[in-house]
Amino acid sequence: MKILEKNNGVKQAKLRKNIFLPMSIIFLGAIVLGLVAPKAFYDIENVIVSFAFDNFGWLFQISGNIFLFICLWIAFSKYGEIRLGGENAKPTMSKWNWFAISLCAGIATGILFWGIAEPMTHFMEPPKVLGLEPKSEAAAMFAMTTTFIHWTFLPYGMYAIAGIAIAFATFNMKLPYQVSSTLYPLFGKKIKGTVSAVVDNICLFAMGCAVAAILGVGTMQIGSGLNILTGIKTGKVLWTIIVGLIVITYVISSYTGLNRGIRWLSDKNSKLFLGIMVFIFIFGPTTFILSFGTQSVGHFIRDFFVRTHYLSPIDGSQWPRWWPIYYWAIWLAYAPLTGMFLARISKGRTIRQFMIVNLILPASFGFLWFSVFGGSAIHLELSGAGIWESIQNLGLEVSVFAFLEHFPFTSLLSWVFIIAIFISIVTLADSMTTTVSSLSTNAYNNAEVEPPGNVKLFWGIIMSSMAIINLLAGDAGEISGIDATKQIATVAGFPLLFLMLMIGSSAVVMMIKHKEFDLANNPETANVEKELLEAEQ
Repeated sequence: MKILEKNNGVKQAKLRKNIFLPMSIIFLGAIVLGLVAPKAFYDIENVIVSFAFDNFGWLFQISGNIFLFICLWIAFSKYGEIRLGGENAKPTMSKWNWFAISLCAGIATGILFWGIAEPMTHFMEPPKVLGLEPKSEAAAMFAMTTTFIHWTFLPYGMYAIAGIAIAFATFNMKLPYQVSSTLYPLFGKKIKGTVSAVVDNICLFAMGCAVAAILGVGTMQIGSGLNILTGIKTGKVLWTIIVGLIVITYVISSYTGLNRGIRWLSDKNSKLFLGIMVFIFIFGPTTFILSFGTQSVGHFIRDFFVRTHYLSPIDGSQWPRWWPIYYWAIWLAYAPLTGMFLARISKGRTIRQFMIVNLILPASFGFLWFSVFGGSAIHLELSGAGIWESIQNLGLEVSVFAFLEHFPFTSLLSWVFIIAIFISIVTLADSMTTTVSSLSTNAYNNAEVEPPGNVKLFWGIIMSSMAIINLLAGDAGEISGIDATKQIATVAGFPLLFLMLMIGSSAVVMMIKHKEFDLANNPETANVEKELLEAEQ
């Protein structure tokens, strides 16, 4: 099979059949099973999740810290000066666009849902085994510390370690634009062929499930918002319509390419985030937010290692399974392909710049966002606003709309939130559809070539179908839609736990031996990209 074809002088990517075909069969089989036997689909998920938590919960917990500290070491060591793509490489976009895309491709969809829901849940229902009194200051500090841990440095540490490994492998080592290329420092040319296919298949499977999970969460939130604002009944029919609209939008955006669709959406969405946050800060309990946020950050620093290692092995609480392990699983599931996407837009930047824009700044934004929204929600609940009562009656997906009822211009603000949620999902799905499509195609310059539109369309439909099937399976398993999305996210992240540990180790080797591996700055060294690509054919 030809790797490349010429079309008016433009290089075109070709399918990697050993990636595209097996994953297509697996996902189509899962969709059929979910339609025919949703209870069986849920039961299979539950078995995998239970096995992962019982046997490897400890490894999930400590891995996040490992990735974070590797990132900080790389960023602030002499290796931070290395330029991705070589000394003469030039950036392809402004720093603002770079940051906006990083933010929206990472935690943007999640913070719109969990900005109120998570702090409120931990504040009102802290783990019973910890003996914290609901609605107490101790519970509030536990809630914010936990939320900060889940949404700031650790997820972006996972993204950044994968991103920097892929960027260095692609732009400096001149290896194919594939996740498997990151393992070259550990295994050499043994990664070619079958090993490469296995690694990239695992990553594609994980990302498909992870995008399905986040699509499910966002769809339920939009459905609840529309129900509150218009009276339209939320449920399976509305969810299907919403997912259909999301698919149409992000496929159109994906067709326009990275430099148009994703850049434009990320720019507008990031400005929406900032505008909403400033509005809540000004019209909310401003002084309380500042005091509460300051104290919460102090507790985060003090309790960081206690909270990131909590597993309840004696008391047997299931809280770690449904909160930190779920989060680490979904961040791990996203990490390789989010890293792949972040790598693609980082050429021309130094490694230190990469870590600042893709780790430090998004994490700092997370602190601000959750301090403003979490602090305001807790203050309102202490004042008798009844946000928690709405959550208990209608589900976590209504939390932000119950919160907004206590601010000026409620209806307008709620519609703005729905638009922000929609754009966030579209941006995430767009970036991940493009990346999944790149992973299932081959080209010598794959990092700079848009994958074929029909491949993007195929994966867009597959991932959205998985989102609907998972929600239906959760309903058949008699759990909430939120818990159903947690199930599929953990299934996705479990195999990635081990791959990511290898990628982290490989990143360390890349830095230590960078002079040996850096072909961009040592052009006399042989380019191995062509040989590795041809080995797969």
